[in-house]
Amino acid sequence: MESLQRLSFVSFIALLAYFAFLASAELHVREFVIEPKPVKRLCRTHQSITVNGQFPGPTLEVRNGDSLAITVINRARYNISIHWHGIRQLRNPWADGPEYITQCPIRPGQSYTYRFTIEDQEGTLWWHAHSRWLRATVYGALIIYPRLGSPYPFSMPKRDIPILLGEWWDRNPMDVLRQAQFTGAAANVSDAYTINGQPGDLYRCSRAETVRFPIFPGETVQLRVINAGLNQELFFSVANHQLTVVETDSAYTKPFTTSVIMIGPGQTTNVLLTANQRPGRYYMAARAYNSANAPFDNTTTTAILEYVNAPTRRGRGRGQIAPVFPVLPGFNDTATATAFTNRLRYWKRAPVPLQVDENLFFTVGLGLTNCSNPNSPRCQGPNGTRFAASINNQSFVLPRRNSIMQAYYQGMPGIFTTDFPPVPPVQFDYTGNVSRGLWQPVKGTKAYKLKYRANVQIVLQDTSIVTTENHPMHLHGYQFYVVGSGFGNFNPRTDPARFNLYDPPERNTVGTPPGGWVAIRFVADNPGAWFMHCHIDSHLGWGLAMVFLVENGRGQLQSVQAPPLDLPRC
Repeated sequence: MESLQRLSFVSFIALLAYFAFLASAELHVREFVIEPKPVKRLCRTHQSITVNGQFPGPTLEVRNGDSLAITVINRARYNISIHWHGIRQLRNPWADGPEYITQCPIRPGQSYTYRFTIEDQEGTLWWHAHSRWLRATVYGALIIYPRLGSPYPFSMPKRDIPILLGEWWDRNPMDVLRQAQFTGAAANVSDAYTINGQPGDLYRCSRAETVRFPIFPGETVQLRVINAGLNQELFFSVANHQLTVVETDSAYTKPFTTSVIMIGPGQTTNVLLTANQRPGRYYMAARAYNSANAPFDNTTTTAILEYVNAPTRRGRGRGQIAPVFPVLPGFNDTATATAFTNRLRYWKRAPVPLQVDENLFFTVGLGLTNCSNPNSPRCQGPNGTRFAASINNQSFVLPRRNSIMQAYYQGMPGIFTTDFPPVPPVQFDYTGNVSRGLWQPVKGTKAYKLKYRANVQIVLQDTSIVTTENHPMHLHGYQFYVVGSGFGNFNPRTDPARFNLYDPPERNTVGTPPGGWVAIRFVADNPGAWFMHCHIDSHLGWGLAMVFLVENGRGQLQSVQAPPLDLPRC
């Protein structure tokens, strides 16, 4: 009888805790109005696509367990969709956002409400347009705080400072894309990088709007750094200050200190910064890490960290003293980029799948499509070709009649096939001198099926076709563990012995070492159609993408939810 009473009391306490959790969870109802607004940068004003008239767009601040209902109203002249980058969207691919993958785009004059819940996630993520190059200006931070009463696994910073790194074109980005699509050549590189939408001191007509962050001596702040750029990995540093890395892609890490971080498009990195230097003004700066033999934007964006008690100049030329500039690596410093990523570790023992059910090997990289008329204005790539990109020699083509998820759910044939190859159709020396006969990929809309709760390992192998390069690969709907990486060709007999299966970093976007490979693992516990693609938008448009179809498990809690009634139609 006493044990029954004790059990009843424990159940009562658990019930109270559950209701307290429900009471603390919030519903965030917002409107995102997509519309053109005048934005002046680099001396010129452009009608840029914005969200609620803002560039960058609004920051969303929520807690683990909260729900969101965000109605996107499209008042622009382009189709659009919004992706909540890094949100797992459990059983709810309808809210994921990539156009023609999980939904048809929101057409001009129409709207769609994204409804989703944050389930066991916290940290820094972001949201952005997932329609062609609209994310050049349509993006913002998504900050997920821990549940009330749940502390960080590190000392609490005084405050947070979101740092959104971006790219700016001194013309309509959609026109830049349209020109590249016509010619088949590489798109023009950006004219500036930005920090929170502003280029900074080193660009024309930008000094007055340079972003400034006041800080008190001794204060520790958390910089939530997001690379929202379209096409460029970046080095980031703060002059004379050390950065303590505590999180990447909304997953806590074992803290370590560094003077510079490397961050690829799509990735987020949280660092702690303590104001322990002589009172003054210090530049934050970001510039390119360019791992490919290709043109790039070789400029530097800056913001200023200002101590509130920084001295000013006296006498003639009175005013603020010039900021100190940080030491940034050279644009091709792969050694520094690799050393940084190799230090990342999960903050405790990670639940990595130890047994593998699906062992996939994906070659990723560029290619060229031959033209019957090399002198055509539509064939201005190398030697009269058009640029292409592929995974396992398959160059992905977005459908147009329906989204893949809708076609899969409705049983509609003719939209995609499920014969994506698990290994390259031809084995070759991936990082060596590749025969030109292997440079042209095959176009198609292919997916790969996974059983529910299958343990998946993917080795992503860069190739030297056209050029080796760091490709930031993003997997929608999942976090994964980065269990190994290296340069050269992956060796399946010897390299797995070096895998870290204890505390590998958890990510949603991972770079392939240029001329090398990276291995990831995850459990396929989220049914639906999930996009995997390079987060360099030029490469995505060329076809560096594929789709996983994760089958339903048993019962309602392991199956995809029914689509919402307002899901856009093609």
